[in-house]
Amino acid sequence: MSSELDSLFQEFNQSLGTVKTKAETLDLKSKFIGPKGQISLILKSLKDKTAEEKKLIGSKSNEYKVKIESIIGEKLSLLENSEINEKLSKSWIDVTLKDSNLDLGLQAAGYHPTSIVQREIEDIFISMGFDVLDGPHIEDDWHNFAALNVAADHPARDMQDTFWFPDAVHLLRTHTSCIQVRGMEVKKPPFKFVAPGKVFRCERTDASHEMVFHQMDGMMVGEDVSVAHLIYFMKTLLTEVFKRDVEVRLRPGFFPFVEPGFELDIKCLICSAKGCSVCKHSGWVELLPCGMVHPNVLKAGNIDPEKFTGFAFGLGLDRLVMMRYGIDDIRLIHSGDLRFISQFKSF
Repeated sequence: MSSELDSLFQEFNQSLGTVKTKAETLDLKSKFIGPKGQISLILKSLKDKTAEEKKLIGSKSNEYKVKIESIIGEKLSLLENSEINEKLSKSWIDVTLKDSNLDLGLQAAGYHPTSIVQREIEDIFISMGFDVLDGPHIEDDWHNFAALNVAADHPARDMQDTFWFPDAVHLLRTHTSCIQVRGMEVKKPPFKFVAPGKVFRCERTDASHEMVFHQMDGMMVGEDVSVAHLIYFMKTLLTEVFKRDVEVRLRPGFFPFVEPGFELDIKCLICSAKGCSVCKHSGWVELLPCGMVHPNVLKAGNIDPEKFTGFAFGLGLDRLVMMRYGIDDIRLIHSGDLRFISQFKSF
């Protein structure tokens, strides 16, 4: 019976070279080690054998059974990989191929309006001596909250505002202000920079609110920096963007990372301040929170608040885009609809 097992294993190896599909491979497995397979039948026949024969034949049968199981597994894996590679080869597209059909999207749409305005604003700030910084979408508690003087019990930390990861330490950044912290970690005063990017908040959507939107934070730190510097740079920015003087107002506002803090509003350009869904019929659109950098934030960035002061702001890029182009619903900006984007191709 021992020689019979050797012959069966040899027969299995010979048959393995002829199978071409996963179904054939599974049939081969069933033939030899399935419930009614040849090796399985030998194991069942051991009940009539002596103890010594049971030990010898049983051990050898199980050894061949394990080998066949392993070989079948490898064969199935090879066949599966082969199928995947075949499917990929049939669906493969050379993205470098110059084909008019592949260019239809770009030809039809052009640049997204947010990209157009962001690049323009970056150029404006660069012309005023600002650097442009970037940062990660996934942040930690320190950069997004703690270093910005946001207390542990502040409502902004609650789940209804913030998308937290399961470790309760990492999150999708809720503002680009965290790049201010990263900027202070690598720069020494005096400095000024802007930080554009996408941010994420668990908000109810409407004409002027989205869960994913774009911001541009800015920061200037040096000796004797005041609110006058903040107003000057914001007025200059808006005049350059809209190519005309725009009416703005500063309202007192509370933000943990600035003191004093302000809300800078712009007179609604959608309805000419008559009242619409964008300005919530007030005639004004909240454009950016701003203020003088809180001493605790400067300390978190290893900057001496006794020697240096600074201002910071968080510009709502999407709302600025809406004012610039007369878009009455922020959700259009994030729709991915080429019909919407194509309207800005000439800009």
